[in-house]
Amino acid sequence: MNPYYDAARPHHRPQGFQNRYVEFAPRGLADLARWRWNAWREGLPPAPQTPPPVVTADHNFLHANAAAGPAMQPSVTFIGHSTVLLQIPVGDRGLQVLLDPVFSERASPVSFAGPRRFQPPGLALDALPHIDVVLVSHNHYDHLDEASVRALARQPGGPPLFVVPLGIGPWLASHGVPDAVELDWWQSHTLDRGGESAEITLTPAQHWSSRSLTDRMTTLWGGFAVTAPAFHAFYSGDTAYSRDFADIAAHFAPRQDAAHGGGFDLALLPIGAYAPRWFMQQQHADPAEAVQIHRDLRSKRSIGVHWGTFALTDEPLDQPPRDLAAAVRQQGLADGAFTTMAIGETRRLPRRTPGNP
Repeated sequence: MNPYYDAARPHHRPQGFQNRYVEFAPRGLADLARWRWNAWREGLPPAPQTPPPVVTADHNFLHANAAAGPAMQPSVTFIGHSTVLLQIPVGDRGLQVLLDPVFSERASPVSFAGPRRFQPPGLALDALPHIDVVLVSHNHYDHLDEASVRALARQPGGPPLFVVPLGIGPWLASHGVPDAVELDWWQSHTLDRGGESAEITLTPAQHWSSRSLTDRMTTLWGGFAVTAPAFHAFYSGDTAYSRDFADIAAHFAPRQDAAHGGGFDLALLPIGAYAPRWFMQQQHADPAEAVQIHRDLRSKRSIGVHWGTFALTDEPLDQPPRDLAAAVRQQGLADGAFTTMAIGETRRLPRRTPGNP
């Protein structure tokens, strides 16, 4: 039985959870075998034409910015796959927010098999500034990694706060993180930081959850909106395209009109692990759908994640940015509105300005 079950919430089920617009059932063994047989027969995924780009992390800036207090500049650092560091000015200290931390060699329950990293994380665990908040979108192995969780719980200066969807809290407690905040869709947790606050809201996504063959859909999944006076960030987690993103834009519209500084200052959206479409379409957006999510959200700028690290599906590791660039042109986005980053790269972003959407 689902201990969180609330019959008044349509996405709750007595045995777990469901999506809002599509009743999702994970593919069975026959479909999985068909996909893997076709991939083996056709030699998929092919090797990348060019390795995903990597740059040396700007450690000096990241640590100086973390200590800058009220002068902190918003920044985003792509560590690899969906692991991202956000620096968000809030009050007198700011927030160091880490998304879906996976620093292990494999995205797998075992160390000797499963998807292996194509290249190391762009920022090592021991090179991170002190992390205040960890956001985990769902419990798949390429987003929730035991070794990374345990290491963060032991970070010097005390553990970060973990904010997670319903059902992941007990798993974290059994792995050294006893005080996680669990949220349902549209629920929020507020952090006060010296006269200002940041609100973390779990948002719907069209996906699923599982860490074994016996726990499918028993924990919730989702994305996160982090809203503070100086910056609004959004991370979708893993998701297919759905009407959820228009709903998210409507939910935040009262605080994102022109008088309040406009829409999300940054959206982190998945652009990889989308082929073949007959298998992936209900769980992973392709780059063209990611561009539509960007448009639905009315984000000022978006960055593609969930690519370039683990070869999870049939497209080569370097294909998502090419498909994204084509979709940006086809859908008429402005230059720079939706781009990708090199692994290890940090981008400094402007603060919100009321009256300037």
